[in-house]
Amino acid sequence: MIHTHQFGNSDLKITSLGIGTWAIGGSGWSFAWGTQNDQESIEAIHRGLDLGINWIDTAPIYGIGHAEEVVGRAMKTRIEKPLIFTKCTRLWDESEGKIYGSLKADSIRQEVEASLRRLQVDVIDLYQIHWPDPTEDIEEAWTAMAQLQEAGKVRYIGLSNFSVEQMQRAQAIAPITSLQPPYSLLFREIEDDILHFCEEQQIGVIAYSPMAYGLLSGSMTRERIATLPDDDWRRNHPAFQEPRLSRNLELVDLLRDIGQNHQVFPGAVAIAWVLRQPAITGAIVGLRRASHANDVIGAANVSLTAEEVARIETFCMTIHNTMILFLSDATS
Repeated sequence: MIHTHQFGNSDLKITSLGIGTWAIGGSGWSFAWGTQNDQESIEAIHRGLDLGINWIDTAPIYGIGHAEEVVGRAMKTRIEKPLIFTKCTRLWDESEGKIYGSLKADSIRQEVEASLRRLQVDVIDLYQIHWPDPTEDIEEAWTAMAQLQEAGKVRYIGLSNFSVEQMQRAQAIAPITSLQPPYSLLFREIEDDILHFCEEQQIGVIAYSPMAYGLLSGSMTRERIATLPDDDWRRNHPAFQEPRLSRNLELVDLLRDIGQNHQVFPGAVAIAWVLRQPAITGAIVGLRRASHANDVIGAANVSLTAEEVARIETFCMTIHNTMILFLSDATS
């Protein structure tokens, strides 16, 4: 059973896990995860929902509209519909394939109509500004988002990848229901001030990439990383390369050891660590195949002990200190 939690200032109750669709966008765009079979994507979504997850997070930019279309197709046969969250403000030039940001009101109004068509829904449960780019247009964008909410196109409005200062600028115009930031054992920047601000302001937080782009899942071996397809953007990410890779894979071994105590995979332990943060409402887990849902669903019911958390924190500190020494040696 997956417990539900109050989501920010909304009347929504969301499960602690949500289905992420970044990877199911497939190939042909700048941040692709390689080719993807649409039928497998649909089966993965159905399996996640069958296991009790009650929300899906997507975005137009994932596969240049393709991920939203796949979600729409997957929903056709569902009697009980999940909550649908999507985003706006990342656009693309189809002739050149370039991705760029726009926070202009006219663009946002056009984007929401396109998302409604692709998702085949009448209203979007949560509509989020994907990136605060360009920053000078944040006020214009958030005003447009509030207008969409008033018009009934979307039920609630949220932000993604925003700083505290940027959230404050939006908050001066209209309430923020949620923030979607990256958060995992390897990427913890939001601990400095963002989590505290969101908790204080009752802004729901749905963390993306809690398994660090799949690196902490337990299935990402050194051999598999070496054979990632050319169009998988992770090939060039520093976390998947030395000197960080070896230490990150050692962390996976630790998560695997702890997971044995709870009868779950390493990725589920990584997600459970994210969910233990009181400011976190839910974690977005990418599902490319139905088996992935089976692998991570246990995270919703894993309660890490104080000793297990201490082991993880101690190891992460050694990773941090090792990188500081490496960078110091490299620049000396």
